[in-house]
Amino acid sequence: MIDPHSFTDSTHPLTTHVSLTLYFHFPSSTIHATALLTLQTPHTGPLSLDTRSLTIHKILDPATLTPIPFALSSSEHPIKGRLLTVYLDNNSSALILYSTSPSSSALQWLSPPQTFNKTHPFVYTQCHPVHARSVFPCQDTPAARVCYSAKLNLPRELSAVMSARHCDRHDPVGTDLDGMLTNEESGFGFDLKSLWCEEGRVVEEFVMEQPIPPYLFAFAVGELGFREAGPRTRVYSEAVDAVLDAAAREFAGTEEMIRQAERLFGEYDWERFDLLVLPPSFPYGGMENPRMVFLTPTVIKGDASGARMVAHELAHSWTGNLITNKNNEHFWLNEGFTTYAERRIVEAVQGEDIAALNIGNGWRGLNEEMERFKDNMEFTKLKNNQEGVDPDDMYSRVPYEKGFQFLWRIEHQIGRPAFDEFLKKYIATFKFKSIDTETFLDFLKANVHGIEKDIDLQLWTEGTGIPPDAHEPVSNLYIKITSLAKDFKLGRMPREDEVANWTGQEWELYLKNLPRAVEASQVTHAKDHLDLCKILVHLCLVFEQVLALDARYRLSESKDYEVKVAFLQLAISSRCRDYYGEVEKTLKEVGRMKYLRPLYSGLVQGPGNEEEKILAKRVFAEARECYHPIAQRTVEAIFAKHV
Repeated sequence: MIDPHSFTDSTHPLTTHVSLTLYFHFPSSTIHATALLTLQTPHTGPLSLDTRSLTIHKILDPATLTPIPFALSSSEHPIKGRLLTVYLDNNSSALILYSTSPSSSALQWLSPPQTFNKTHPFVYTQCHPVHARSVFPCQDTPAARVCYSAKLNLPRELSAVMSARHCDRHDPVGTDLDGMLTNEESGFGFDLKSLWCEEGRVVEEFVMEQPIPPYLFAFAVGELGFREAGPRTRVYSEAVDAVLDAAAREFAGTEEMIRQAERLFGEYDWERFDLLVLPPSFPYGGMENPRMVFLTPTVIKGDASGARMVAHELAHSWTGNLITNKNNEHFWLNEGFTTYAERRIVEAVQGEDIAALNIGNGWRGLNEEMERFKDNMEFTKLKNNQEGVDPDDMYSRVPYEKGFQFLWRIEHQIGRPAFDEFLKKYIATFKFKSIDTETFLDFLKANVHGIEKDIDLQLWTEGTGIPPDAHEPVSNLYIKITSLAKDFKLGRMPREDEVANWTGQEWELYLKNLPRAVEASQVTHAKDHLDLCKILVHLCLVFEQVLALDARYRLSESKDYEVKVAFLQLAISSRCRDYYGEVEKTLKEVGRMKYLRPLYSGLVQGPGNEEEKILAKRVFAEARECYHPIAQRTVEAIFAKHV
């Protein structure tokens, strides 16, 4: 096996191309589909494919339409799904007829009431890290890069976007399904050809001619609109003028970021860099799907600071999409490089102080992750063992921020000009390839002679925790904000003139560096009455300070979710129950895991908080159906550990 999260067999040929026809049936939240898989070479014997929540109707030789034998494992692996074994006889391709299920882990189907306009349904994918297999049978590992084409059949009033070039929109015709069998022979149990050509349907065609890992396969279908945001960029969302206009303003500087990125990393290879702002249920900040980046609406802040997320997804166009981690055990190769590249873009466009704020927020986040994983330090390694581990469960800032710190350490050692040349050579050498940590380290040592004598490469990539030569950023603005955060412990909050020019990033850094309130466990383990009194007095003081801070600056009402959630975390840790209504509202209006995880965790962790646990369980029960399946499982895992 080449991937702990995939059934893909290293002795089998890899798929090079997938041709899909997808019929969207919104009433049943189902896609009826065909997938034509083309292999590197003809193959005789078993071929292992990944599936999850798929019904396989039939597999055919596309040349003769004769059935190909196959077997689907009877039990489902909790992480990998079900193994589909196809028994080939000198075949170089196979046509798979299948249907998805409403429980597909990649798909979120939104009913009209869950959308902005409340008129039409909406569906979108989130295939990273191991969910493409719930949309089509595949070798669902980043090691298997594929090109693809797709025909999407959908209601005429809707439209589609994909991580691919749009080719055509036309009335459905029978030739769209060339090679399909009759109703009785197909195994669907209904006549797909008749459904395909029904009145009121339309077909959208797409093609991706560059090889991408399966997790970058993406589509969204709904009532979509767009605004032009640059020569290479359109901003899409549901057809709501207010959302489209706000997004176009927020991301107006995208073309300048693309130009700066090309100066740093080489030519942009994907032609278009379009953006899709998804409904609030989207579980991530962004997803770097080539040609069509998916974004959460929470990045639209009204002050252009949401461009930081766009910079991150843009940077993936080189590090992640062009060069990809071979499997999720080497995820830092995607995210560490991209976080470094993002901050270089931000520095070039917005200046060193803003880049330092980003690094400072990341440094704080990295230290928080060390605390989160103190009982499982394996997850604090850059290169780690994920056998038997669901990659969604161990998703964290570690590969982003520790990976960034590693590359920043190399830059400091050899100087920025030399590191820039190294980066360009690295990207050019491994373009459209999937690599592992060892490949990177070998390339580093071959091109930066003696680097292993100056930096402990093994400690950085295989050691736990934060290496001693990692460091915080240094800038006047960063030092000023962290100093003000320390003053809070002494009972002093910042004056209005000190924060007059702060944006969300400054407030986020300030709030993340405030001292946390005493944990309930410290109350439980007080040494004596005097110790207990000291702790309770401290809790009361923090409680009053939190109330006073919000009374002055209204942080709990911030339109910037980074600020709002950072403040609500502080309120929860201080047991300021006045804010639990705002916590509930936030958990019900967004599905981004960056916010769900700390808020739910803050409510349920530790002893002596039964009221908070009851609140968390009630809110989740009421909000669950509005979360993406990935986010649902994340919250359920938090409850399983703490409730």
